[in-house]
Amino acid sequence: MSIVLEARDLTKQNPGVRAVDGVSFAMPEGICFGLLGPNGAGKTTTVEIIEGVTPATSGEVFYFGKPVGAKFQQEAGIQFQNTALQDFLTVRETIEMFRSLYQRKADFDDLVEQCSLGDLLDRDNRKLSGGQRQRLLLAVALVNRPRLIFLDEPTTGLDPQARRNFWDLVQNLRSQGASIVLTTHYMDEAQVLCDDIAIMDGGKIVTQGSPDELLRRQYKGLIIELPIADVTSELADIEHTVYENLGVVEVVTSDVSTSLQQLSPHVTNLNHIKIRQPNLEDLFLDLTGHSLRA
Repeated sequence: MSIVLEARDLTKQNPGVRAVDGVSFAMPEGICFGLLGPNGAGKTTTVEIIEGVTPATSGEVFYFGKPVGAKFQQEAGIQFQNTALQDFLTVRETIEMFRSLYQRKADFDDLVEQCSLGDLLDRDNRKLSGGQRQRLLLAVALVNRPRLIFLDEPTTGLDPQARRNFWDLVQNLRSQGASIVLTTHYMDEAQVLCDDIAIMDGGKIVTQGSPDELLRRQYKGLIIELPIADVTSELADIEHTVYENLGVVEVVTSDVSTSLQQLSPHVTNLNHIKIRQPNLEDLFLDLTGHSLRA
């Protein structure tokens, strides 16, 4: 399988802080690659370096084994998180305007069908809902028939139904063999859409792998979760983690029955206990911390 995108030892030094610190990864063609991290982790700067929006202090980016250049610019499609759409233009006029900027052009009707815009072609951009706007921005990112697509937090601010509809569009692109770089704050989104994930913190990649691989590597069992308010005495003899800002205590165990017996004398109400599989959000928080970041 060809490597569509490779970053080698990327760094970005800003005044007083190294925003990106030695980031390297290789992305095979035809997968959805998720770049995740809390605010200030360096993921946005990393993507901007790759896209050519901001220069790296050092390091290199390769597209199909060659330094990024004109070929990358013609064959990459980018859906920025905040893209201004021209007022007073219709959806049809917007798509045609962006198509005119490229030598490689997607078929107009195919774009409309792919992004479910058929009923919106004559609607003014100002009158689009959040989900409709994101579908139009996806169409704009696809006007040049890109081999590599960047989706920067594409479902931020969308309601659950619009998010799921957008997931369907991305999964359809994946089924057609598209290579996708996705940044998102939604861990369930990354778990559903991504084949490979890199989690960043402090400007570095702290772990990378498929969602299932990362969870197997980090957790050796199920999670028992109980409210802090229900714990009546010290859990000194039970390995556990307290998440005060979440109001819960968690115990990771491969033997649920034994762990419940150990917890019973320390808990007022066993009915409040939850037993669940670890998920990507657990992993993300364990690796990057539970405190809020600006």
